[in-house]
Amino acid sequence: MARVLFINGGSEGHINPTIGVVQELISRGEEVVYFSSEAFRERMEKTGASVRTFDDQKFIKAFISGGRDYLLERINGLLLTADIVIPSVLEQIKDEHFDYIIHDSMFGCGRLLAQILKLPAINSCTSFAQTKESFDQMLEQLSLKIPTEIVKPIHDNFQSLTVMVKDKYGVEIHSAYEVFCNPAPLTLVYTTREFQPSGEAFDQSYKFVGPSISSRLTQENFDLPAIKEKSPIYISLGTVFNQAIDFYKLCFEAFGNTDHAIVMSVGNRTQISDLGEIPANFIVKNYVPQTDVLQFAKLFITHGGMNSAQEGLYYGVPLIVIPQSADQPIIADQVAHIGAGIELQMENLTANQLREAADRVLSISSFKKAVANSKESFRKSGGYHQAVDDIFEFKKQNHI
Repeated sequence: MARVLFINGGSEGHINPTIGVVQELISRGEEVVYFSSEAFRERMEKTGASVRTFDDQKFIKAFISGGRDYLLERINGLLLTADIVIPSVLEQIKDEHFDYIIHDSMFGCGRLLAQILKLPAINSCTSFAQTKESFDQMLEQLSLKIPTEIVKPIHDNFQSLTVMVKDKYGVEIHSAYEVFCNPAPLTLVYTTREFQPSGEAFDQSYKFVGPSISSRLTQENFDLPAIKEKSPIYISLGTVFNQAIDFYKLCFEAFGNTDHAIVMSVGNRTQISDLGEIPANFIVKNYVPQTDVLQFAKLFITHGGMNSAQEGLYYGVPLIVIPQSADQPIIADQVAHIGAGIELQMENLTANQLREAADRVLSISSFKKAVANSKESFRKSGGYHQAVDDIFEFKKQNHI
């Protein structure tokens, strides 16, 4: 048995793929100490892990203080979280022994902690992976679009923050890529090489294990038998960018009183009473057990978060992707590229456009064929079982 330190600040999209991994590690005899924010304590404790937390409000405040307008500002924000995460983690694990560390690809200062603790490191990548070459190219292209007088102080701040990290923690940072992507000797990517853009560019230190889908904590009763036979259209904008009352009303206009059964999740920050009259063919909830509903759905209208898009494809459901932020436009492009759905833009979207897109996806056989191919590829990839196989091979190679 080995002791595993798992670091994950993150959000739903960063936490959920790791649930099955942690459960599988524990079932194979590993002891897992899992760091996250307090919001995820209950679901991670259900895996059998020992859960410890750091102050997520201070974490978010530090992250946002770096700036929000440009990618390099967000990278600076990640560096600013070091003083929140690192002292807290080091204090809570003082005098404890760990054999290796698994850290998130973005949040939690994982690469820094791996070096401070001198532990063999595994990177948990919940979005598309990036090589240093592709990341540097992207950063350079973005920088060209920003006036020099804006770029220079942001870059100077990055340099001063890396000096601060070296002085405080004895770790050198050589590039923005190290901060944003937390590279490690082994990277678990929760998609397939086929779905990953430029998948052939990644060497064998990247293991594409496919979607890591495990049972979730159901927060309220949901009458699955009532929708099982109806093959519903499922609509959700995820857990972050979901305060969209106008969009939900647009869905009423597009699909209300049609032959389609509709299940719509509006998130915990939307008051259902604010939506007005709900059409008779709609089931509207603050929370919907997504993976359960997708097993019966005929179409998924989604924001295109990595987990949501892949869960739809894993269960063989074609997609209409309406990206909101972050990596969602890239994911939407990839869904359209493989022919598994249509990308729409939220800006100026009309009920007619949404209804026509749904009719198109549901009626054209090529979408169903592409989705069936993705489903087969995702299911063969192994998910969290394969991830833990790769972790144990890593242990063997490192004599852990």
